[in-house]
Amino acid sequence: MTTRHLYDIVLRNGTVIDGTGAPRYMADVAIQGDRIAAIRSPGTLKGSQTIDIEGLVVSPGFIDVHTHDDRLVLIDPSMQPKVSQGIATVVVGNCGISLSPLKLTTSDPVPPLNLLGSKQDFVFDSMLDYVKAVNHAVPAVNVVALVGHSTLRVAVMDDLDRPASAEETQQMRAILRKALAEGAAGLSSGLYYQPANAAEMDELVELAKEAGHAGGIYTTHMRDEDDFVMESLQETFETGRRAEVPVVISHHKCAGRKNWGRSVDTLRMIEQAAATQEIHVDAYPYSACSTVLRADAIDESIRIIITWSTPCPEVAGRDLADIAAEWQISQHEACERLSPAGAVYFDMSEDDVQRILAHPLVMIGSDGIPHDSHPHPRLWGTFPRVLGHYSRDVGLFSLEEAVRKMTSLPAQRFGLPQRGTLANGNFADLVVFDPATISDAATFEQPITPAVGVALLLVNGQVAYSTRPDLASQRNGRYLTRSGMNTLLAN
Repeated sequence: MTTRHLYDIVLRNGTVIDGTGAPRYMADVAIQGDRIAAIRSPGTLKGSQTIDIEGLVVSPGFIDVHTHDDRLVLIDPSMQPKVSQGIATVVVGNCGISLSPLKLTTSDPVPPLNLLGSKQDFVFDSMLDYVKAVNHAVPAVNVVALVGHSTLRVAVMDDLDRPASAEETQQMRAILRKALAEGAAGLSSGLYYQPANAAEMDELVELAKEAGHAGGIYTTHMRDEDDFVMESLQETFETGRRAEVPVVISHHKCAGRKNWGRSVDTLRMIEQAAATQEIHVDAYPYSACSTVLRADAIDESIRIIITWSTPCPEVAGRDLADIAAEWQISQHEACERLSPAGAVYFDMSEDDVQRILAHPLVMIGSDGIPHDSHPHPRLWGTFPRVLGHYSRDVGLFSLEEAVRKMTSLPAQRFGLPQRGTLANGNFADLVVFDPATISDAATFEQPITPAVGVALLLVNGQVAYSTRPDLASQRNGRYLTRSGMNTLLAN
């Protein structure tokens, strides 16, 4: 090409992994505005700004399909836990809990809604209000939002320990319908948790139908991931079939020692269901989960770390067993004294973790809880851990397949057009990383530690994160609507 046409940015001499799972190749990648403008042979493109990335991989920016970043994108829009991993887009509102649409005026949020914030944070009457707040904050990442089933129940019901009445279900359905019209990507549920545990399938089906009618999705933290995981899978499949909506099973696991190894059976069930309906799964690369501290989840044969405690904030990061021993009480009594609180539970088998991660229907989601005092390391380390530890070091899958799980697969599943693959005309969400060194640095002891090996992240054509002092970062994230929605919502 002639020198009179310079692209805004050229990433020169990189190894392209395009997100589709296809083999890598060498190329220059040019960006013009917020789009990928050209992909050509190495050394052939010229830009106003040329960045040599020889020896590094360039791929689509990662999509974190399972987050609880609803409030983080507003109060800390630099989004360092995510951009430092190469994440360009986050899906918020998972596990049945979303910041919107719910306005609390008299009472504090019930667990697990309190993982998102306090009463003063639940101020969004509508999804449109939340969309406007996101775009006003201009976070460093793109944002996709689900509506939480528990959030809807709290908004409508006076007693959460019972099924919703027909009238209440219709009220929730109307709120959800409006939220979907205003930009929500779908419905999430957290049937494991108290606010939704009493809900019957008919209630879920009626709401999930709205998501299906709008071209959205239904994601679920199932009713049980332990002894009754198979029954919960059946409930999930039936809900999706009756509602005629695509389903994502959240953070799939087989928890509890007596259930270790059952992923052989659960994955077979998922495969069989996926042959006749749209089923996908998300997972994180750790054998410990993290959620609210619950007495019924305490198993004294596993390690439990306290991540936060309202009455005893000083114990964050300590083991529950040590706290109980110091106080000379049982772990269940300590749980009562510490609550409301959060915890990390080491309740999974590494064999199950690897088997689930490797399955072709599985996407990557961090499930990080950003407001924990001592968070699970997945908040800062999930995506580099998959690329470094599981792909490069363990050899669980190729780097191309790892990137597919983080890019094109979630973009297709959540209806994000022109994202998730590296192709001409697509949005310039791009990450540059060193395949030889990329790894997670966050640990259970030191969880707030940035990963290593991510050199550069561009979001909508602007540098969002860089390890180079000569490349200044700029927040350029957007609220993203699912395929077919009016893009005026993003303005």
